[in-house]
Amino acid sequence: MRAPTLDLTLLRTLVAISDTGSVTAAAKRLDYTQSTVSMQLQRLEAQLTLTLHEREGRRIRFTSEGERLLSHARRLLALNDEAWSDMQARQVTGDLTLGIPEDYASLLPSVFAYFHQLYPSVGLRVICGTSALLVEQVKAKELDLALVTRQRNSPGGDVIRREPLVWAVGVNQQPLLSDPLPLALYSPGADVFREVAEQALQAAGRSWRVAYTSQSMAGLAPIVTAGLAVVVVTRSMLTPSLRPLDESSGLPALPMIELALHRAPHRPSEPARRLGELIREQLAAPEQAL
Repeated sequence: MRAPTLDLTLLRTLVAISDTGSVTAAAKRLDYTQSTVSMQLQRLEAQLTLTLHEREGRRIRFTSEGERLLSHARRLLALNDEAWSDMQARQVTGDLTLGIPEDYASLLPSVFAYFHQLYPSVGLRVICGTSALLVEQVKAKELDLALVTRQRNSPGGDVIRREPLVWAVGVNQQPLLSDPLPLALYSPGADVFREVAEQALQAAGRSWRVAYTSQSMAGLAPIVTAGLAVVVVTRSMLTPSLRPLDESSGLPALPMIELALHRAPHRPSEPARRLGELIREQLAAPEQAL
């Protein structure tokens, strides 16, 4: 007797729920409605006549059967995607230019490696710059794509993920957190982090002094790890040499920032479309998990 065939679409939904932690986040990732995601999960359980999940408030916890199926699902989807990409990759050629701030380069090595593996005939060039400058270069068609911090005065682009900002100090040394607070800040216009930090301190009635400025975190890190200043970073930018400060520090809470993908104002080339999809897939994450 031939075994029934598992529906890869339903398995992809199962994996999305596992990766994001909720039906709401999975629906956002897959571009489905929440009811569609719930229905697909129910269909999968009905086909297998197994209970795959349990609800814990808004979160979903998988049963032991659900965890076993997830392991199979990831392997099946990886094999499917590999086969599809192998058949399609030879047809994708051309050149592609991506702009990113230097501080976000650490988010993309696996994306670059996988993209090259899938599309070896595509010539990818990466340019680093400030978010504001990269947005202007995309508008001028000097770049095909740019992954940037979404600017308050230029809010375009597709939001890829949201990350909370945190105050951070050296893991072994930190300055006194009294006024005026010593800050290591991005150079004016380099990113929104500086503006956000200054606005938060001003609203809290705190005074500060700029101890160091740089265009990137690579330039700010030495003075912070030396214990001479406080810096504002996203959680993904924290390194082993940095320690985030919690609310007990007395510093004001910071908002979330948005990472947005900007595309040049013309029909995207096939390489640009493929890389954009891969960046979205690899970087998408639930806000609470960041």
